[in-house]
Amino acid sequence: MSNHFHLVVFIDQEESKQLTDLEIAHRWHQLYKGTMLTQKFANGENLSKVELDAVTIKINEWRERLLDLGWFVKNINEPLARMANAEDKCTGKFWEGRFKSQALLDEKALLACMAYVDLNPIRAKMAEIPEKSNHTSIKKRAEKAKQSKVPNRLDQQENSLLNFAGKPRENMPKGIPFTLTNYLELVDWTGRQVRKNKRGNIDQALPNILQRLNIEQDQWLYITQNFESSFKGIVGTTMSLVSKMKDFKRTRTLGYSNSLFYFGK
Repeated sequence: MSNHFHLVVFIDQEESKQLTDLEIAHRWHQLYKGTMLTQKFANGENLSKVELDAVTIKINEWRERLLDLGWFVKNINEPLARMANAEDKCTGKFWEGRFKSQALLDEKALLACMAYVDLNPIRAKMAEIPEKSNHTSIKKRAEKAKQSKVPNRLDQQENSLLNFAGKPRENMPKGIPFTLTNYLELVDWTGRQVRKNKRGNIDQALPNILQRLNIEQDQWLYITQNFESSFKGIVGTTMSLVSKMKDFKRTRTLGYSNSLFYFGK
């Protein structure tokens, strides 16, 4: 967008645990210089036990930071701010404040947030249709789907984005729990409703993905236009919220009423 951006991020903790210390070092060195010892370690030079212990401590710290959303956003925002200040020939603070994040607890929350982000340019009247909206994942996915013979196959989807893995099932591969074509149809349909400002009627072309998730049409259209203002902090069904509050050892469930209304139990 002209003055902000949205990201839907999947942090793969399990994959991070499987990365070797050397792989962590190489990844960190793509972002930062590291230390003299970590550079030697990454280059395969011989180190003493004391030096290896120091490297291990540093790499364990980096392993945590590579899973940290704050560090991730920092590495996006800093170069953008420098580029913008260089263009405007000015100095000083570029971003108004710290980024805001919402935890997506289940597939309903994930689907609503993704559609909200992909439809940003439609709501802002910067694009007429989703597949022509610049700087969006929906455009990348749609362009790749047009070139694919079987767009729902994992190996024929846009490889710079997390794949759509299909309907939930046993031995499900890593990915978003919907089919790509269903999601493209849903965003296209939603974008048309947003542009026409149509609500309160039963659309015969209502995508079956909403029916499977038991989300009402009016509620869906509202949250895909007001996602950020409708939820604070964590988003999901009431069951997901209660479970997460137990993990936090809290007795009060934040956002319960809104979640019950929009997503149900």
